[in-house]
Amino acid sequence: MSLKPIRTRTDHARALEEIERLMGAKRGSPQADRLEVLAALVAAYEAAHDPIELPEPIEAIEAHMDERGLDQADLARLLGSRSLASAILNRKRALSLSIIRKLSGAWDIPTDILVQPYKLTGYRSRRAA
Repeated sequence: MSLKPIRTRTDHARALEEIERLMGAKRGSPQADRLEVLAALVAAYEAAHDPIELPEPIEAIEAHMDERGLDQADLARLLGSRSLASAILNRKRALSLSIIRKLSGAWDIPTDILVQPYKLTGYRSRRAA
């Protein structure tokens, strides 16, 4: 397979087959160089055609808690308030910058996930009241 841009699903499938064949190539060899170029082409194609969307912030927090065996009490300890942890998990209170910093720093949840807008339930803007 000659190196060329990946434009179709068929091109993508062929490139993946070639990558699989080249796996384990000796570093610095022409095969390893080809593998590196193909991997970059596949990554570019997948980023353009099959982007992976970031998870919603509260879903990301809940997934993190599930994966590590944490619960709402652990979140409350981190934030310093049980009611705040409850309000956040129940989507009644938005994540503030200080909360985002705590979650990112202590639990290693990327800030680009936490800063995304998300829908709150039962939330009323003070201006609307």
